[in-house]
Amino acid sequence: MTGALHAIAQKGQAPTVPLNLVGDYAGGAMFLALGMVAALLSAKTTGKGQVVDAAMVDGVANLLSLFHAYLSTDNWRDQAASNLLDGAAPFYRCYPCKDGGHVAVGSLEPQFYTLLLAGLDIPADRYSQNDKDQWPAMEADFAATFLTRTRQEWEDRFARTDACVSPVLSMREAMSHPANAARNMFTDHRGVTQSAPAPRFSGTPTEIRPSVTLSSADALAAWL
Repeated sequence: MTGALHAIAQKGQAPTVPLNLVGDYAGGAMFLALGMVAALLSAKTTGKGQVVDAAMVDGVANLLSLFHAYLSTDNWRDQAASNLLDGAAPFYRCYPCKDGGHVAVGSLEPQFYTLLLAGLDIPADRYSQNDKDQWPAMEADFAATFLTRTRQEWEDRFARTDACVSPVLSMREAMSHPANAARNMFTDHRGVTQSAPAPRFSGTPTEIRPSVTLSSADALAAWL
């Protein structure tokens, strides 16, 4: 109902289901959490509480604010896979590799785009980055090049650069990837691997604590 799903699609195909990250979690839960924190800070200052009305459609519409601005200035086409950030740009999309894996490319800024071309062994003057007339040829060139190596080979090639090229990992692969391990992104709690708490705080570090099981009577007493 917000226009977001319409924009998340390949050209000529049905919209891609973005799990339930966009609506439930980003547009709903995250905006509700922000609203509750804001309301608590307000209550602490004013002594008055208030109702926090956090609808998922409102949240997702707010997430689209940048694209509303682009649309209002004729810098966004209201069609899927036709713009800079929706897969139309060859330097901001995913590509299959020789082994069937994929890499994600996000080389938007000129300095990152230059490093991308260098990593692909494509002459820097072959294409003009933002000339949309050249995008089809650029995409075909990039696609053919990425198919010449495996996902791991491309990860190794770009590992020490700022080209913004990364492997598309499965959820299980992500749990053991060295880059994620270095940030302690995942933790094991009672035999279940899960994401570590975020965001992180310097003064009040977060941790996962065991839940406390109460009897029905104890739970009722605690609630009362």
